[in-house]
Amino acid sequence: MTDKIVVLVTCGKAAEAERLARVLVQMRLAACVNVLEAPVQSVFRWKGKVQAAREYLLVIKSSRARFAAVRRAIEVAHSYDVPEIIALPIADGSAAYLRWLEECVSPQRARKKPRSSK
Repeated sequence: MTDKIVVLVTCGKAAEAERLARVLVQMRLAACVNVLEAPVQSVFRWKGKVQAAREYLLVIKSSRARFAAVRRAIEVAHSYDVPEIIALPIADGSAAYLRWLEECVSPQRARKKPRSSK
């Protein structure tokens, strides 16, 4: 079992899905976000009624350590009152890919300025 996760989020509009994907990667909360271009058909209960909607699915690759920040960022930026935010564990994967994922979601460390020589 790894400490890496896949987070599923749905959005009502393709533009919102793209915006959320970029925000998460720019903030180093996700290494990669797949935005499924073809809308999925969702059937759900909302305010006591069964409803259906076409939505765009985000598949977000991150880590357990970053999940709280991922969730907060989505809750702030998402247009839904109650956005779907579901984290699934990544049991195993390519060692190289998992290393890359970790590097991408690790907060950048302040780079030391080179000392000037006198």
